[in-house]
Amino acid sequence: MNTKEAVALRIIELCDKNNIAINSLANISGVSPSTVYSMLNEKSKNPGVVSVKKLCDGLGISIREFFDNDIFDNLEQEIK
Repeated sequence: MNTKEAVALRIIELCDKNNIAINSLANISGVSPSTVYSMLNEKSKNPGVVSVKKLCDGLGISIREFFDNDIFDNLEQEIK
């Protein structure tokens, strides 16, 4: 798994945990739904840290809490 895929999975995991729809997360975070959906699919190869931070704010967590998850352990090497 690469970093982008891990970020997408973490967003989905947090939405499920908080029982919140992707569109709702986008709205409360001040991020357009199209931006969030592009982070979840192949359109975005590099989800921006500012967008991730806004999603964290909407979820009421810190960016540290976002990345403090086993999903980010043992990611593929990004430089090939």
